Amino acid sequence: MYEGIDGIRVIFEGINFQRLMVGLLVTLKIAAVSVAVSIPVGVLFGILMTSRKKWVRLLCYFYLDAIRIIPILVLLFVFYFEITRVFKIQWSGEFVAIIVFSMWGIAEMGDLTRGAIRSLPKHQIESALALGLSENAIHRHIIIPQITRRLIPPSINLITRMIKTTPLVALISVIEILKVGQQIIEYNLYRNSTASFWIYGFIFIVYFLLCYPIAEVSRRLEKRWG
Repeated sequence: MYEGIDGIRVIFEGINFQRLMVGLLVTLKIAAVSVAVSIPVGVLFGILMTSRKKWVRLLCYFYLDAIRIIPILVLLFVFYFEITRVFKIQWSGEFVAIIVFSMWGIAEMGDLTRGAIRSLPKHQIESALALGLSENAIHRHIIIPQITRRLIPPSINLITRMIKTTPLVALISVIEILKVGQQIIEYNLYRNSTASFWIYGFIFIVYFLLCYPIAEVSRRLEKRWG
């Protein structure tokens, strides 16, 4: 029992803790940049999904369905191993992760935006058109101000989903917190039999501390504005 409890030292031996924090920064960087791209571009994508032009809507729905059907891990492999090979380009694992997560986030944010727009009373838009307002003016003065409040809780929830999905990037050689943890466990496998318990437990706590407050804010806002 003492040996198991004493095994917690593996987190703080040498530069293990520092390495875990560096890995955490990589995780947060991928999630933060992807979210920063996904939210504004996703809102524009959602507006395009409600376009009056059928071919525009068809293209948008094709993109949405493709992103939802293809697993994120497959997209990571395709971009990291195949796209770079076919086009002879050098992309780092982090850059590929940001591209794929942004593509996923744009699709999800676009669908949320589409739903928010569809939930608005139709007579508002019809009245605006009758008054002679252009589509740009309708979106700027009527639609976007109303959907912004509706989009905040699900947007926050999307942030937690991105953070929780980032461990997949370890499979394309990105050294994020989970990959660092696995390296520490492998190094201490024979010296400390409980290393995996403490390292994975520490990573679990880190993810919980990151995601739970964000999810709680989303729930409170949704309840308040519901």
